[in-house]
Amino acid sequence: MILPIYAYGQQVLKNKCEDIDPNFEGLKELIHNMWETMYEASGVGLAAPQIGQNIRLFMIDTIQIRDEEEKADGLKQVFINARKIEDSGEEKAYEEGCLSIPLIRADVVRPETITIEYLNEDFEKHQVTFDGINARVIQHEYDHIEGVLFIDHLKPLKKKLLKRKLEAIKKGNVSPDYRMKFKN
Repeated sequence: MILPIYAYGQQVLKNKCEDIDPNFEGLKELIHNMWETMYEASGVGLAAPQIGQNIRLFMIDTIQIRDEEEKADGLKQVFINARKIEDSGEEKAYEEGCLSIPLIRADVVRPETITIEYLNEDFEKHQVTFDGINARVIQHEYDHIEGVLFIDHLKPLKKKLLKRKLEAIKKGNVSPDYRMKFKN
């Protein structure tokens, strides 16, 4: 089932999320619905707060954005109860967007590698270091479960320049080509 994506201005996007356990009711269905929702909105990542759930769950699929010869370097993975262990490497700017903040893109500076500990869908524990586009998307989605949006990384002047567009999103005065839930 395609779920509505919560728009900028919704409180759930600013909350630090809670851990879940293997007995979380409807988890498999929720994960399935999140994949459907992400693909319907042409996203490469989706975090639970973006569909109104205050839980530490996100997913990414960078395989779909890779050239044929690079597909093996892509990653399709669910991350449960993720915790950042370390980020390192050169900080690089890269243009990011967000399904919860439609029609806005901006350069965000992030370290080129991240090491995180997480559980997969079977609640098996992993600690892995990621780099490149995988690290970029993981850092973006990880921020969501920490209550941080990509615009929070922008310099004050850039944020000020986006203020009018952000207010329009908050008020529901945008029309992305996917379902959204705006602030009541």
